[in-house]
Amino acid sequence: MILYPAIDLKDGNCVRLYKGEMDQATVFNDNPAAQARAFQDAGCEWLHLVDLNGAFAGEPVNGAAVEAILAQTNVPAQLGGGIRDMKTIETWLNRGLARVILGTVAVEEPDLVRTAAKAFPGQVAVGLDARNGLVATRGWAEETDIHVTDLARSFEDAGVAAIIYTDIDRDGAMQGPNVAATAALANAVSIPVIASGGVSSLDDLRALKSCGAPLDGAISGRALYDGAIDLGEALALLKAPAA
Repeated sequence: MILYPAIDLKDGNCVRLYKGEMDQATVFNDNPAAQARAFQDAGCEWLHLVDLNGAFAGEPVNGAAVEAILAQTNVPAQLGGGIRDMKTIETWLNRGLARVILGTVAVEEPDLVRTAAKAFPGQVAVGLDARNGLVATRGWAEETDIHVTDLARSFEDAGVAAIIYTDIDRDGAMQGPNVAATAALANAVSIPVIASGGVSSLDDLRALKSCGAPLDGAISGRALYDGAIDLGEALALLKAPAA
């Protein structure tokens, strides 16, 4: 399993939200590029970036911060938030992103996901964010009646590189991930699944690693900033052979 440290960008700063609420943001670093370098120097093999403002605006907002991160690191990075057309997808991949994450458009324009995944093999992921198993879009502000598993299955033949599954009510709450729901999703599809939301301890990572599903990795943010998860121990745990 891969540990994806999260760098959530709001107004140019590295922040964490509480349960997806933009007005409940804690600033952890006003220099996202420095934070990214610190994660890289600690041994992280990927970076998970989110343009929070962009998710609401429907277009990139924290582009300067993302470009600074890409310029100052050499590990692959994936980015979500406000990426809703082919031009934006192409622009970011041409600037050095390893992977774009499509969330809102996966619901509203699924054909765009298919077109992008075909045009850029291995570089397009789908972000599925859910409350009580139902997908939410537009920065989690709008809820749908679409079940997360049904939407994931609809992309089985699209060539999607990964699914990032976030349980919104666990995100930033330090209450542990929804292991059962994540495992159920991963077992329901052949697309690699990355767990997100609530990963707040080494025990959470152990639970995900031994959940009975072949997870690609786990995303953690607040716990790394707060020190609740020791980054070195987490990386060693996830790289160790399964018991």
